[in-house]
Amino acid sequence: MAAVPSDVDTSSQPPLAIPLRHFVVALGFLLAGAALGVVDTLWSVPGFARLAHLHLLLVGFVCLTIAGAMTQFVPVWSGTALHSRRLASAQLWLLTGGLLGFVAALLTGRLVALPVFGGLVLAGFWVLAYNVGRTLAASRPLDVTERHFAVALAFFVALTTLGLGLAVDLVVPFLAPAVPRGAVVSAHATLALFGAVLTTVFGALYQLVTMFGQTDLDDTDRALQRAEMVVYPIGVVALAAGRLLGAASLARLGAALLLAGVLAVVVVLGRRLRDARVEWTPMLTRYGLLVPVLALWTLLTIPAWLRAPLAGDATFGAPGTAHLLAMVFVLVLVGTLYHIVPFLVWVHRYSDRLGFEDVPMIDDLYDDRLETADLVLVAGGGALLVAGEWASQAAVRTLGGGALAFGLAVFTLNVALVVWRHAPGSLRRAATGGVDADQS
Repeated sequence: MAAVPSDVDTSSQPPLAIPLRHFVVALGFLLAGAALGVVDTLWSVPGFARLAHLHLLLVGFVCLTIAGAMTQFVPVWSGTALHSRRLASAQLWLLTGGLLGFVAALLTGRLVALPVFGGLVLAGFWVLAYNVGRTLAASRPLDVTERHFAVALAFFVALTTLGLGLAVDLVVPFLAPAVPRGAVVSAHATLALFGAVLTTVFGALYQLVTMFGQTDLDDTDRALQRAEMVVYPIGVVALAAGRLLGAASLARLGAALLLAGVLAVVVVLGRRLRDARVEWTPMLTRYGLLVPVLALWTLLTIPAWLRAPLAGDATFGAPGTAHLLAMVFVLVLVGTLYHIVPFLVWVHRYSDRLGFEDVPMIDDLYDDRLETADLVLVAGGGALLVAGEWASQAAVRTLGGGALAFGLAVFTLNVALVVWRHAPGSLRRAATGGVDADQS
């Protein structure tokens, strides 16, 4: 049975429809991105298909999920009201409209529209940074999770600034030769993946693994956590700056600090999962898979980044490890959503009935068979995708990508059924974008 923490104050959370809208749209982008990746592998899609695929998955699925989770849980964890519910709704529609237009422009080759839609995406992330940042400012002093979130918000602002510059450069070239476009792309990707996304993931995992594993950090964990909080963000900044400026020594230093921070997180998570005092849930199971995957990516990347941190094929880690890193994001987000969505639905639908009538447990809300099926498909498909990349076998990559996409579709169905069966009114409000009367 999934643990229901007794020290979480859900009275300060926003209405269910606000985060749920983010998750519903994010899952739609997940399916679209996975489908585009499979189709592009089988038949070459015209336009900038690979760039569209990356943005659908990274911005559409990963970052929209992060935006919804921050909007939901920063008020809960910090015990303070969200600064503005209207801004939380606005950020979603800015991001959704901007990304749809951005991807359409990439696929159709109408690059002149990229700065317009890129500007909408930038506005959406800046609204997120302002709204959540104001919420965090009201809850000082910040704990370790809140500090990670604050740093991640700064990375969102920086990476979107570079991203808009790249979009403009495709229409009106202005970067080269003073600042090569490839250097800006590499810095942008570094700030996105390792700055905004992984910083958020690390901060959330510190909270979620201990909370739902019903375990506590010991002195060793706290020492590693304090070290990571310092070396990791400095490493991200140094690596991104080194890549932007073409300074190999600075990038190498940043890579070393960044990877040291990742290893510290791997050790802390592994120790806390080992000591978990509850039955393993789908969330903890996927976190358990996340630890060796992240450790393997780190160990493979160390020699590649220390040797050539500016290499074009080493932007996402060692050559051939891009899909391995992608599996880190998939495992942590799928695992987290397997708890967040049922937990939110349970709190809104059943928590006030507890003790007065029989109510289902959180784990009763989703289908166990579908959960097992998507775990096998996602883990197996991801393994085949990575193996095909390493062996340069297109057929294996295609099979793995298809299995992964199908597994993600099964996961999406399972999560959607939770809401459809137990909170259909919230799903309708999420789909239509209804605004709660008490929004400010």
